[in-house]
Amino acid sequence: MEETKLTNAPVQEKVLTNKKNGMTVLLAVLGAYLAAIALLVIGINLDSVPLLAVFVLIFALGWLPLCGLRVLKPQEALVLTLFGKYYGTLKGDGFFFVHPFCTSFNPAAGTRLNQSGDVNSDAQLAIKMATTPAEGKKISLKIMTLNNTRQKINDYLGNPVEIGIAVMWRVTDTAKAVFSVNNYKEYLSLQCDSALRNIVRLYPYDAAPGIDTTGDGQADDGSLRGSSDVVAARIRDEIQQRVTDAGIEILEARITYLAYAPEIAAAMLQRQQAAALLSARQLLVDGAVSMVEMALKRLNDDQIVELDDERKAAMVSNLLVVLCGNRDVQPVVNSGSLY
Repeated sequence: MEETKLTNAPVQEKVLTNKKNGMTVLLAVLGAYLAAIALLVIGINLDSVPLLAVFVLIFALGWLPLCGLRVLKPQEALVLTLFGKYYGTLKGDGFFFVHPFCTSFNPAAGTRLNQSGDVNSDAQLAIKMATTPAEGKKISLKIMTLNNTRQKINDYLGNPVEIGIAVMWRVTDTAKAVFSVNNYKEYLSLQCDSALRNIVRLYPYDAAPGIDTTGDGQADDGSLRGSSDVVAARIRDEIQQRVTDAGIEILEARITYLAYAPEIAAAMLQRQQAAALLSARQLLVDGAVSMVEMALKRLNDDQIVELDDERKAAMVSNLLVVLCGNRDVQPVVNSGSLY
């Protein structure tokens, strides 16, 4: 017995470039019907059975070429199959004529994603596909924007963060998009989710010491919040590697939302507030010490008053309390002697 060899080679796109003769075929069909009417009149007058038979034949089969007419607008494509085999792809605007028994094929025609091109409601889509089947099977070649839902992902440090991305993409190979995957829109959405998780887990939310985010073996200051352009570029490259076999090109990926998950958002806010308060206190103390040092130096250089170590310590203490305090101080006037 002979064994049947199965091949998984991708279908190569074949663009039909010589099919823009739809208007010629339409006029020919209309001319044929007019000629059939003339034959009917002549056949009746001459009582000619052959002429009447030709008339019946034209009216019975004359509509068949009309099934091969296709109309496309700019940046649209139509994948055609003939008896289960790939026939070719129509691209560009125009009035086309193909084999009358060709059928349009697009398994993702009824898929509605949260993206710029899928704005029709389900009811409108059902009406369009029922009235004009080929219209609903067209593939848009325009640049589309996919806004995936926000995901909760653990960053490099294990902190849950919520992140959302917008991906700009377009179909470049209609044959791969239709035949290589079951549904190229759902496939793209799932690959975006997977790539996002793989990249986000390599970065901390904020820059942290001792973390290697580039894979070169050395620590760096990369983070989701501070290196959003770098993270977005890595996400785009990751998605592109996954969807190349589906005939899709990823033009750009952008982070549209980034925040800590609600369960730790309050704790992280307190941590940021504490860090900011500590930094402010440090700056305030540095300034206060500098001002005290300057005051003591001026008093000593101008010989305004001579202070011993005990009085200097008391003066430093009082000035630091005044300069570093959170509230307004109440001055006390000493009318007695210094000693």
